[in-house]
Amino acid sequence: MATAGKVIKCKAAVAWEPNKPLVIEEIEVAPPQANEVRIKIVATGVCHTDLYHLFEGMHKEGFPVVLGHEGAGIVESIGPGVTEFKPGDKVIPLFISQCRECRFCKSPKTNQCVKGWAADRYDVMALEETRLTCKGKKLLQFLGTSTFSEYTVLNQIAVAKIDSAAPLDKVCLLGCGVCTGFGAAVNTAQVEPGSTCAVFGLGAVGLAAVMGCKFAGAKRIIAVDINPEKFEKAKVFGATEFVNPKDHSRPISQVLAEMTEGGVDYSLECVGNVAVMRSALESCVKGWGVSVLVGWTDLHDFAARPIQLIAGRTWKGTLFGGFKSKDGVPEMVKAYLDRKVKLDEFITHNMTLDRVNDAIELMKHGQCIRTVLSVSQP
Repeated sequence: MATAGKVIKCKAAVAWEPNKPLVIEEIEVAPPQANEVRIKIVATGVCHTDLYHLFEGMHKEGFPVVLGHEGAGIVESIGPGVTEFKPGDKVIPLFISQCRECRFCKSPKTNQCVKGWAADRYDVMALEETRLTCKGKKLLQFLGTSTFSEYTVLNQIAVAKIDSAAPLDKVCLLGCGVCTGFGAAVNTAQVEPGSTCAVFGLGAVGLAAVMGCKFAGAKRIIAVDINPEKFEKAKVFGATEFVNPKDHSRPISQVLAEMTEGGVDYSLECVGNVAVMRSALESCVKGWGVSVLVGWTDLHDFAARPIQLIAGRTWKGTLFGGFKSKDGVPEMVKAYLDRKVKLDEFITHNMTLDRVNDAIELMKHGQCIRTVLSVSQP
């Protein structure tokens, strides 16, 4: 492309400081260096983790930053040493890398990788090095991706090449939320056919977890949320029952235990709230119940009584649903194209990048499942 090797000036939504609206700015995106890929972002979802960094984590060293990590786009140019990609390839940026060389990548026990932003900048949620600047200031790349920008640069170990037939404004959701929830059920909990599951929180991640439970063959899928309007949506993805904690004076774990002869086989916490995490654990049947922490948070300690685990329950966490990113994302794209998983049904709003603050407000007030932003023309 004509822009290869040159600095690209483009639009991006910049978070200059915590707890403030994003600002649409003209930024500069440097050419890719060795082993890097510059991507033209076509579409991106707005995920709660973006809001977490902006309004809850508010780590002062994590700004200024270009947020966004649930995107899809087209390779614009490649740096020296890149052999896996070529300009024109459809790709999804990955917030978890897969170098395929470290001991984590070589192990079937984890999807984590020792390289990337999470290795030593876990709290800031960004690497020191970045190819993005604005008004002479360095802009951090959120989770190493920064999809609220028309262009971004990633190391090739954090990019997945996908089927050229994939609609980018749909499969962008596989960059985070849908894979996280779906994989939490299928990969991490390893839900079994005929089992009973409870999913706490019916945002996009929770609905994807419901879809994963159904995909795995669960017989009963109990959706738990304080917003009764979400049940009809949950039914679309496979929920069989709905429980609103506000309708009961007893702890929700007791309600679920009564409904299920002692507790569910699997529970998935998709809120990122430590109190809900404990409720989800206590909702599991003793002896073999498995509870998975899916919602992202690092603000508070969580607690449980030792007997709850001594009695045979298992408490697990999941990051990106246990998917090894470069392998798992293309497989999920294929599953969508083969109509084995849903994506369109998650999208409640479509907007352009310049309305990113409107999209954030919708998510903040629970008025959307996923808003997809059109970032640039394919």
